[in-house]
Amino acid sequence: MWRTIQEYHRPRSLEQALALRAERPGACFAAGGTDLFVQLGRAPADAPPTSVISLRAVEELLGVTTDEESGRTRIGAAVTIAELLAHPLINDNFPVLAQACAVLGSPQIRNVATVGGNLCNASPCADTAPPLLALEARVELVDPAGGTRELPLEEFFTGPGETALAPDELLGAVLLQRQGDGACGLFLKKRRVRMDLALASVAAQVKADGRWCERARLAAGSVAPTPIRLREVERLLEGKEISGQLLLEAQKLSSRIVAPISDLRTTEEYRRGVVGVYVRRALDQLFAQEAA
Repeated sequence: MWRTIQEYHRPRSLEQALALRAERPGACFAAGGTDLFVQLGRAPADAPPTSVISLRAVEELLGVTTDEESGRTRIGAAVTIAELLAHPLINDNFPVLAQACAVLGSPQIRNVATVGGNLCNASPCADTAPPLLALEARVELVDPAGGTRELPLEEFFTGPGETALAPDELLGAVLLQRQGDGACGLFLKKRRVRMDLALASVAAQVKADGRWCERARLAAGSVAPTPIRLREVERLLEGKEISGQLLLEAQKLSSRIVAPISDLRTTEEYRRGVVGVYVRRALDQLFAQEAA
């Protein structure tokens, strides 16, 4: 049963968007709407009418910019996946994120879906979440008074479909720090068919000196209630020379520490196996690349 959408608003500033939300407690923010409108279609018949507040024209939520002095990149929450995929700054500095964008849905979905929407939906299989976790992204949250607070992305996800956003807050931007020389990344995604949701995914971002691991950041999707960092695997790798034996240990540890479920798409055992194999494969490729 579809909920009745009685009002559609298209504010052009954050102030207007947050004011509209404050005046309409049942209102929903919409960016691309690729998840929201499916969710509205599943709502119970007695659900109250809904107002939709579009964020597509809110200027403060658009664009990708970098502060050269601090090396910090700001990605507006309403930037589309297609825009990220095509942006030279993202491809040059954060290729692991571009790789994830390239396999998110179909071209039609990427043209309207936004990075903010993908994160706020808080699905365990969100494609942008693992690379952003591996990049140690932070999120900027905005309140109706115009105040902002920052959180590590890892603290933003609190459960399946749940985030740390307060009821009156809005996700304004994703913040990334320049990775520096010797940094490289890789995103791997297992799915049943092309354009499908991830059965399991892994993002690896490392800083290497040949086959010596100076820093490792690993994250996984679809294998826990939220996208997660694989911190135990990171600690295993850092400060060591990458060998076949160490990669095998990383594979086994990755499979052991995740907490996947069995569902209609695949089994817990399969997801554990995929994560382990993908961690090993990603690390092998990245360190081979740096050693070449």
